[in-house]
Amino acid sequence: MASYDLVVLGAGAGGLTAARFAAQLGARVALVERDRIGGDCTWTGCVPSKSLIRVARAAQEIRNAARFGLCAQPVAVQMDAVRRYVDDKVRRIYTPTTPEALVREGIDVALGPAAFVDPRMLSVGGRELHARRFLITTGARPVIPTIAGLEGVPYFTYERIFENDTLPESLIVIGGGPLGLEIAQAYRRLGSQVTIIAKGLLRRDDPEAAQVVRQVFDREGIRVVAARATAVRQERGALVVSADGHEPRGDMLLVAAGRKPNIEDLALDRAGVAYSTRGIPVDDRLRTNVRHIYAAGDVVGGEQFSHVAAWQAFEATRNALLPGSASGRPNPIAWTTFTDPEVAQVGLTEAAARARFGDRLTVGRWNLTRVDRAVCDDEVDGFIKIVATSRGVIVGATLVAARAGEMSAEMSVAIARQLKIGDIATALHAYPTYATALQQLASEMATRAWMSSTQGRVIRRVLRLGRTHDESRR
Repeated sequence: MASYDLVVLGAGAGGLTAARFAAQLGARVALVERDRIGGDCTWTGCVPSKSLIRVARAAQEIRNAARFGLCAQPVAVQMDAVRRYVDDKVRRIYTPTTPEALVREGIDVALGPAAFVDPRMLSVGGRELHARRFLITTGARPVIPTIAGLEGVPYFTYERIFENDTLPESLIVIGGGPLGLEIAQAYRRLGSQVTIIAKGLLRRDDPEAAQVVRQVFDREGIRVVAARATAVRQERGALVVSADGHEPRGDMLLVAAGRKPNIEDLALDRAGVAYSTRGIPVDDRLRTNVRHIYAAGDVVGGEQFSHVAAWQAFEATRNALLPGSASGRPNPIAWTTFTDPEVAQVGLTEAAARARFGDRLTVGRWNLTRVDRAVCDDEVDGFIKIVATSRGVIVGATLVAARAGEMSAEMSVAIARQLKIGDIATALHAYPTYATALQQLASEMATRAWMSSTQGRVIRRVLRLGRTHDESRR
């Protein structure tokens, strides 16, 4: 029986971060994974989806090259070659995390199904691991909604969609969240007819952001059925989805209806760890009800993002192995949906900020038509919005732009450090960049706030009096 300072269950973004940090601290650490190291992010999520999106964007650029005065041949998509491109990117990103690479970093790797034997012992494929501390980062998996007939027809979830090497004539997507929209737009740009069935698009985001995405989708020919799918059947070689009176037909079906925590088969009861269908409850320090067992990432049932999982896993490892403790609640929460344009949300939406602060807010908003770099790139769908308190402290930002994800980093730092609008306004930004607009908008907001302040009103009055005096002397 091997004994460790920390055993990490799950080798996705969270588990890898935790194991590497523990090894850097000099702890004896084991990383346990039942499937593939890298988890959803590497194999079925972030990496393959962004690779596919890049291919689809290239196809769209070729198709629309005439707007730049360029002549291009019609786009011919070889889906098997597209899959090879995606697979290559996945393998390149996986390579530094192979079991052999992790062992060289001082991490023991145990592959196979894992289950607790008792609160201090884990069984992995017949091997027993004992540890002072455990960290559960087993992630989540797709939710399969209750839809009549679904079990009897072929369909994809995000776990298998990137294995597809045939471009369908028509694709139906059930779900209006980030993954469903990203795949829908990618397949449309590759040449498929696409129908999305969902009550709404990006319902967690600012409604204005969802509206921009909907307008772009309408322009690109993506059909949106604002309804709930209730039944699926096969009819004359096609898949037919019933949704509140609508019956779109397609050759391929993607179910993207959310995710649920991976907690089955861990035998958490034997360890005394409390859990529910929503995940494993943890305190502010990411500790479960069993003091030496921690949990982080998707499995706790919170925000389903790789960067949040990695951040929480780092904090949980720090709390498990080092004196003192740190909060496992990231501030701010930030996420990006990688449609084109991208939709990035950092901190509070305007609606959430108004619910918290009432009218004690200042909100600045620019359409991308005012952003010089966006105009140069002919990428003017979208807007930027900064939300601050009446004291000027930034509490949220919504960015809808071609590079919104990259722009969001500055807003994350601003909110985390409680910076004010004036701090962004006075920080020099290179021109012309998309980020320049953040400085320009912040400058406009800061100026507007100052002009309405007592000091601003007094100075404006003094200037007016001085001007009147000069004119009278002339």
